[in-house]
Amino acid sequence: MPKLFHLRCSPRAASESSAGAEAFVVRFRQARPSWDIDVMDIWRETMPEFDGDALEAKYARLGARQFSDAQRDAFAVLERMAIRFALADRVLISTPMWNFGIPYKLKQWFDLIVQPGLTFRFDPAQGYFPLLKDRPTIVILASGSDYVTGMNRGRIDMATPYLREALRFIGVSDVRFALIGPTAGPAEPARLAREAAHRHLVELASGF
Repeated sequence: MPKLFHLRCSPRAASESSAGAEAFVVRFRQARPSWDIDVMDIWRETMPEFDGDALEAKYARLGARQFSDAQRDAFAVLERMAIRFALADRVLISTPMWNFGIPYKLKQWFDLIVQPGLTFRFDPAQGYFPLLKDRPTIVILASGSDYVTGMNRGRIDMATPYLREALRFIGVSDVRFALIGPTAGPAEPARLAREAAHRHLVELASGF
C-alpha cells in the first residue's frame, strides 16, 4: 500500500500549520483513498536524546569501527525512525516558524535520522552522497510574518533554506513549500492569508 508520511511539528492542535495540514490531508484522502497516512507527531512520540551510545555509534560508523552492544541498540532506534521516513512514497511536513527557524523538536528529528550509512554516506575522496530515494515532498510553513508577499518587515526566513538543504543532503530534492502567513497581527489579513493558503493546499493535494 502506498504511504504518505506526515511529520507534524506544532505542539498546538489548533495551530495554523496543523489547520493547513488538515485541509491538505482531507483533500488527499479524497484523491487517493487507497493510500495509508502515517502521522508522526514529534511532540507526542518519544524521540531519544542524541548523546551517549547513539552519538558514539555515529562516530563508530564514521571510523568504520564495530558497534558495542549498547551502541547497536541505540543506533537501532535511529534506524527505525529513518526507515519510517524512507518507506514513504510522499512526504508532508507541517511546521511553524519559531524565531526565524524551525522548532527544536524538528531539528532533533533531523539530527537523529541524518546518520552515516543510514541516510548519507561519506567518501574521503569524493565527499558526501545521499542514500535515500527522492520523493515528492510538501512543507507547510506557518509564520507570524508575511513571507508570501514579502511584507515581512525585514525578518529573515532561515527555516526554508535549512529544510531544503537538510532534505537534499539525504536525497529528497523534490520539495515544494506552502507558506501560511501572516498568522499574527490584525485579524483580517491573517484570515485572508489563511484562506488563500488553504485553497492552495487543497489544489496541491489534488495532484500530489
